[in-house]
Amino acid sequence: MSEKMLDWDAYRKQLNKTLGGIASVSPDILKGNEILSNAAPKPGTLDAKTRELIALAVAVTTRCDGCIAYHTAAARKARATKEELVEALGVAITLNEGAALIYSARAVDAFDSVAE
Repeated sequence: MSEKMLDWDAYRKQLNKTLGGIASVSPDILKGNEILSNAAPKPGTLDAKTRELIALAVAVTTRCDGCIAYHTAAARKARATKEELVEALGVAITLNEGAALIYSARAVDAFDSVAE
C-alpha cells in the first residue's frame, strides 16, 4: 500500500480556512476571484464534467495543488470516472511534453543568436 502525498480532503478544508482569513483582511481579493470564475462561459456548451476535467488538466500543467484539490472533488461530483480523469491527464502530460520540446527549440535559437 502506497502512502499518499497529501490528505486532499484536509488540504481542501485548510485552504478554505486560509482563504477565509485572506478574505477577512482583503475581501476584494476573493471577490475578484469570484468575478473571474463566474465570468467563464456558463455550462451549456460543455457539461460540468467536461469543464472539471479541463480544469484538472490545466491544474496539472500549472502545478496548482489547491486547484487539484478543488477540481477533483468537483469532477467526482460531476460523475467523472477515473478513466476519464486519466485520459484528461494524458492530454496534460502530452501538452507539457510538447511545450518542453517547443521551448527547447527556443533555447537552441537563443543559444545560436549569441555572438561568439
